[in-house]
Amino acid sequence: MKHTLLAQAQELLDEHAAVIVDCRFSLADSAAGRSLFARGHVPGACYLHLNEDLSGPVAEHGGRHPLPDPGQFAATLARCGIGPDTEVIAYDDSRFAFAARLWWLMRSLGYRPPRLLDGGYQAFLAAGGSPDTDASQFPGVEVPAVGEFAAYCDIDGLRDKQAGGALLVDSREEKRYQGVEEPIDPVAGHIPGAINRPWQGVSAQTGMVLDDDGQRQHWGDALDAAQLVVYCGSGVTACVNLFSLALLGRDDATLYAGSWSDWCSYL
Repeated sequence: MKHTLLAQAQELLDEHAAVIVDCRFSLADSAAGRSLFARGHVPGACYLHLNEDLSGPVAEHGGRHPLPDPGQFAATLARCGIGPDTEVIAYDDSRFAFAARLWWLMRSLGYRPPRLLDGGYQAFLAAGGSPDTDASQFPGVEVPAVGEFAAYCDIDGLRDKQAGGALLVDSREEKRYQGVEEPIDPVAGHIPGAINRPWQGVSAQTGMVLDDDGQRQHWGDALDAAQLVVYCGSGVTACVNLFSLALLGRDDATLYAGSWSDWCSYL
């Protein structure tokens, strides 16, 4: 296991220099994460909201959670005291569903990738952590000049990669992949040619990441593909699968950023 990608709860109880980022969120209630943060969070943590901080404005195409503007995202990080080389630990309470989005965004933009808290907020509490309810003040840092996000594609890039033999991986639950149910997007089913590797297979019910053998079992023969393109409903939980691939040493996979919600918009 590449533990350099993970943080353990005990680290948050000891003296550390990392900036802590709370990424808790609920797709069913966009105000829930901020409310949870106000009721209790890791001391010194800043809160980043999926819709407001980790995504851009929704348009006709691009999906439900488009990538944020790189410059605005860099400014958001700077307000939390995060520069390109800052040590960051990120957490949520949803088995990496939202913390992995921050991990992917920072890595894609050339920042030092944050480590993700194994087990999330519940692991911090279980380790004896005392929640804080104060809103911390953060010493801002200068906003760096940044380029564009890397290692992602739009629908045209997806078609090109599939034509070139890339394996497409759908990260949603099996029922959504099969088209049996679709609670969010207007069309059910999956992109033709995609296989299914639900993002929940990366961790146990406790939110603790599976060991290397568990990760390999999750991927199976898909690990042998020369090119991998990963998607989900809107480019968020696909990042959990991309994090899993990074744990196994595969940093070459591509995110279809708009994912199924973008694909649907062209039908």
